[in-house]
Amino acid sequence: MAGHSKWAQIKRTKAVVDAKRGAVFTRLGREITVAARGGGDPTGNFQLRTAIEKAKAAGVPNANIDRAIAKGSGQGGGGAELFEAVRYEGYGPGGVAVLIEALTDNRNRTAADLRLAFGKHGGNLGETGCVSYLFDQRAVVRLALPDADEETLLENLLALEEQGGAAALGYAIDPEGVDVFGVFADLEALQDGLRDRGLPVAGWEHRWLASLPCRIEDATVLAACLRMLDVLEDLDDVRSVTPNLEADDALMDAALLS
Repeated sequence: MAGHSKWAQIKRTKAVVDAKRGAVFTRLGREITVAARGGGDPTGNFQLRTAIEKAKAAGVPNANIDRAIAKGSGQGGGGAELFEAVRYEGYGPGGVAVLIEALTDNRNRTAADLRLAFGKHGGNLGETGCVSYLFDQRAVVRLALPDADEETLLENLLALEEQGGAAALGYAIDPEGVDVFGVFADLEALQDGLRDRGLPVAGWEHRWLASLPCRIEDATVLAACLRMLDVLEDLDDVRSVTPNLEADDALMDAALLS
């Protein structure tokens, strides 16, 4: 599917490593806290259930999850109302468009941190709307199918749609599994439908996907862009970073080693 690149695989690998760090636990805890505003029972709160699944996949301890739920649902003191979801947009080296989602209790601090990170690596933080038109927000369900049979996968997706389930808009296969893409509003129905067909659902989320990729063919520019994205990902307030970066795998590997 257009917009899918090695960057998604890099982010998944990085998440496994970063999950050992307290900053990532804090970030995921914020997501749970904000989601719990809609109710502390994950059975009736799909947003909360999604946040909990992400946290568990990253190895967040159950005690941390329970505290975050209590805080968001009003059982553990105030604080949930302090955080708000904010979207930031900018450009990186080579004209790469970058879309950032943050959970912050101080917009000025977050914007200043982002502006510094962009500026130090040859990019710039832009105005709202400057790059968002280059992305689509989709439902994404991750299937644990490391040796996916594409024909069988297609049969399942077609059968799901014929049975009145959520339609898949596309999919992307990598060595570790499959991402199935759907309409933003169909996330819950899509993961339920795939699970009902016996497919191993490993996770689900809403994700921004680039509709118009920016291809980089210079290893130096690519390395600078990857360094900037890495710094942005590490900021405490940042929830997700999505570039429209596209590059050959060999060039990506070379840039990562530089």
